[in-house]
Amino acid sequence: MRTVVGFVLLGALVMAGCSVPQEGPASGPPSIVIGAGQEPDNLNPILGYAPDGASKIFDGLVDRDAKLKLTPALAEKLPEASADGLTWTAKLRRGVKFSDGTPLSAQDVVFTYKSVLDPKVNSTIASRYDPLAQVEAPDDSTVVFKLKYPYSPFDQTLTLGVVPRKAFDGQDINAAPFNTAPIGTGPYTVNQWRKGDRMVLKANEGHWNKAPAIKTVTFVYITDDNARATRMASGEFDATVLPPRLAQTYRDKSGYRIVQNPSADYRGLGIPSELPFTKDPKVRVAINTGINRQAMIDTVLAGAGKPAATPISPYLAEWYDPAAKFDFDAQKAGALLDEAGWRLGPDGKRAKDGQPARLPILYPAEDSLRKDLALAVGSDLAKLGIDAPVEATTFELMLQRQKETAAVWGGGDPYDPDTAAYTLLHSRYSGQPGYVNMTLYKNSQVDTALDEARKNLDRAARKQAYGDFQKAFIADPGWAFLVFLDHTYVMRDKWTGLEEQVEPHDHGMVHAVWWNLEHWSQK
Repeated sequence: MRTVVGFVLLGALVMAGCSVPQEGPASGPPSIVIGAGQEPDNLNPILGYAPDGASKIFDGLVDRDAKLKLTPALAEKLPEASADGLTWTAKLRRGVKFSDGTPLSAQDVVFTYKSVLDPKVNSTIASRYDPLAQVEAPDDSTVVFKLKYPYSPFDQTLTLGVVPRKAFDGQDINAAPFNTAPIGTGPYTVNQWRKGDRMVLKANEGHWNKAPAIKTVTFVYITDDNARATRMASGEFDATVLPPRLAQTYRDKSGYRIVQNPSADYRGLGIPSELPFTKDPKVRVAINTGINRQAMIDTVLAGAGKPAATPISPYLAEWYDPAAKFDFDAQKAGALLDEAGWRLGPDGKRAKDGQPARLPILYPAEDSLRKDLALAVGSDLAKLGIDAPVEATTFELMLQRQKETAAVWGGGDPYDPDTAAYTLLHSRYSGQPGYVNMTLYKNSQVDTALDEARKNLDRAARKQAYGDFQKAFIADPGWAFLVFLDHTYVMRDKWTGLEEQVEPHDHGMVHAVWWNLEHWSQK
């Protein structure tokens, strides 16, 4: 029945798409309406908004180009590290002003980073800045970062948007009005935000680089994939993000284009390390071996993805080990489960000492892609004799039940393997709140390799350490990483300036195909 409904929906989208009239010549200042699948919780970089840049509203000390190379932004040149890697110095670009006309000062940068580390502030990105010991401003145009230990990719963390210190005078950062009505130095300003509905951005005509050609940007927030597809087909949006199979309904459709961008965004099954059934590494290897990842890519992703085995994606080519993988072999998976004592009964289900082999799988209800992946995993595990019921829920409940259920999570970035793997798999984050080590995974070899790679400035030594990490993880996996997605978008074919960029997990209002929207123009 689910398949029939899917075909009916796709047919309806095709017909609706064909009925959209072609536009005549544009009138008035150029504007764009984007259907986004994710709405930010707040717009304060200190609390975790757009830490990897592309925020539209803020600028960081550095930015990234289409090839992910760091470029100066608020810093006049790339920040420089001392020989021992413990001190990084940034000189600010002159003449930069916040959107309210206040000049940018080094004290604003100091305030931003110190606030992220303030234990009284509920920042979701504080763990990213664990290496940072102190930040100071010897003068109004110089910022000095002092680290606890050498941290080679520290410059990658300097994409964080800078906020004006004076906007928080006498304010609790966690509840400040700034969080929904921010002031930044970025190419756009927030004109309106109706939570649960839309956000309207206006071009910052005084931007230090160049005022955007697209003067108004409206993000409409719709978490349900099918609803977003329907509204795109009705002509409401100029662009939207869609799962690959829904996006394919627009192929060869006049006036539209499909954009498929590579990403380091994984989807994976977080396997609880403390559940009686899955606490044995041999069982977790069996689960990984019994999942047919290529079938998921061919069907669920319509070919738009790559198989995953660790959080280090193939786009981190210098660090990625292609030998770190799980080849699909259901027979081998069954043998491993037998060795671990989980044997098939006459009913075709596995059990050990009277306890059933059971692994419930959760996914966020409105995410159709994760639903399809969860169902595919559940089907593969059922063939092995594992009871793997699939259940729709919320992210909050997925976290609450992390000790007792598996869940389909997402994450990953193409910037450095440390940011992709460290907080996700290091045992020091086991049991900590939030989206860090959600499976309570502990492996001393993995810890040692990640620590060595994090603190060593020698690239060859880092490469060796990440090779050691991947080997140790494959032998004792805390997850069943499934796929690295290609992100797919449908757009009205009326914009120029698009550039492909390997994308991180976050592709809602920031990053995505519109990562450089301030450089687009209307045809």
